[in-house]
Amino acid sequence: MTGRDVFEYALVRVVPRIERGEMINAGVLVYCRAQGFVGARVHLDEARLRCLDAEVDVLGVRVALRGYEDICEGGERAGQAAGDDPGRRFRWLTAPRSTIVQPGPIHTGLTADAAREADRLLELLVR
Repeated sequence: MTGRDVFEYALVRVVPRIERGEMINAGVLVYCRAQGFVGARVHLDEARLRCLDAEVDVLGVRVALRGYEDICEGGERAGQAAGDDPGRRFRWLTAPRSTIVQPGPIHTGLTADAAREADRLLELLVR
């Protein structure tokens, strides 16, 4: 890895009550084609989430967030997506959906290390 490569990222948001449109950031998805990297970093602040909806299914949210991580990691826990290349998995994960856990818009940047970039973005935008 030399220089800086283009990468894409999207926040993973939790919208406990779709009709209200309130959300918290709970993770970040990062994809860098040049480095063959796709990764998810998640952190769920339950207290903040319960401020938006005291009755939210926290366990269900955690399971959904783990699903993002599993698909990025590949392997048998990724299910059908296990055989897909990193770019295809990123595109599938960032497709719009109307569920409680959903991706935000895709942004781009430059990085020398996509895995470290994922950690940095989690700290900056989620924690």
